[in-house]
Amino acid sequence: MVVASPTQIHGERLMAIELPVIDLSGERSTVSNLIVKACEEYGFFKVKNHGVSQDIIAKMENESFSFFAKPFDEKQKAGLANSFGYGCKNIGFNGDMGEVEYLLFNTNPLSITERSKTISTDPTKFSSAMSGYIEAVRGLACELLDLMAEGLWVPDRSVFSRLIRGDDSDSILRLNHYPPMPLLCKDKDSSSPCNHSKISLNDGAWVPVTPDPTAFCVNVGDLLQAMTNGRFVSVRHKAMTNSYKSRMSMAYFAAPPLDARIAAPPEMVTPTKPALFRPFTWAEFKKAVYALRLGDSRLGLFKHGSR
Repeated sequence: MVVASPTQIHGERLMAIELPVIDLSGERSTVSNLIVKACEEYGFFKVKNHGVSQDIIAKMENESFSFFAKPFDEKQKAGLANSFGYGCKNIGFNGDMGEVEYLLFNTNPLSITERSKTISTDPTKFSSAMSGYIEAVRGLACELLDLMAEGLWVPDRSVFSRLIRGDDSDSILRLNHYPPMPLLCKDKDSSSPCNHSKISLNDGAWVPVTPDPTAFCVNVGDLLQAMTNGRFVSVRHKAMTNSYKSRMSMAYFAAPPLDARIAAPPEMVTPTKPALFRPFTWAEFKKAVYALRLGDSRLGLFKHGSR
């Protein structure tokens, strides 16, 4: 529901919209329908009563803050190896705003064990917190994907979730730390500090998403848009820094094995709704998008007739 007219901040159109918050403890068919509706209209929603214990979340947060509080030269020892580990960069208005430092992990248990040795003086404690968190959020992701399939009336309920269940999935966990940035965070027409993320609607307007410690934010990715034959919408998103204190996010990116074939199930393709995208593998998709700039259309490369 639109509750206010668009405003301008940093040259962007901002729109105040009440984004869906879905209670997973509700009646299953109702929940699945609400999720499908949110994915079709916004490509984004929040979930509460999600079943991930606060203890699991707190352990991961504590380990993350402990690492990011270290001196820079110590953090550099966990620097990127084969794309995983510690990194930092300045980022502009096309993506996240300000500065970000991050830890990037493949969710494979062996990979976590090895990376933890360069990150923590107590690698067993760190890898235990990491493994517990990944197991919990992967379980939540699989449940949400099953609910999506049910809401779409796809007979094979696990058609989406089976792609991310195994240890051979290409899923990653990224821990992002945003230092305070007072100059970037002042809105042109307000002295209020930034403390949110944003998603972009199809018309180019950005929608602020306020953080909620009791909920998980969920957004549709490109593969879900392809596998639902365009019914779900993949949205751009970016994080905003806080002017007075650091901000952290823990993002789980569910991805299939590299050789997984990405195509809409037969039930999603009809004579009146023919397939929008040609089948492709996750490896093909990754190779193609790495050559693009942030914000470029990625799925357009795989539309029928794009070659």
